[in-house]
Amino acid sequence: MEKRLNFLVDTNIWLERLLDQEHSKDVKEFLEVISTDLLHISDFSLHSIGVILFRNKKSGLFYDFINDLFGQGNLKVLSLNPYDQVDLIELNLKHRFDFDDAYQYQLAIKYELTLVTFDGDFKKSKVRIVNPKEAIQLYKK
Repeated sequence: MEKRLNFLVDTNIWLERLLDQEHSKDVKEFLEVISTDLLHISDFSLHSIGVILFRNKKSGLFYDFINDLFGQGNLKVLSLNPYDQVDLIELNLKHRFDFDDAYQYQLAIKYELTLVTFDGDFKKSKVRIVNPKEAIQLYKK
């Protein structure tokens, strides 16, 4: 039996769309093509997005984000327990990942997810890393 493809969506992907940045249209297409049933977000990303939107006086946008993905969609929030977080230290030392990259990477490993990101720091890893366009191509195969 072939394993179902599931994605962990990195913070930068969500912010790209929410803040209408350069690749916002690619993210929009990704979110339109791939069902939220296949998408995951880390608790760390969720909190980071809240911090950034509140800092930019866009708390209403945070409400819309929560409502769209959890009220109308079926996005799943994943977290690491404290013992999993100890492994982040090794990832920092081995790959030079900062805390947020190590957290996302560890979640992708733990739950066997494909990481959707624009971050180039993951290239030297054993997790499948894709951008939104590549994720769509994988999904359509």
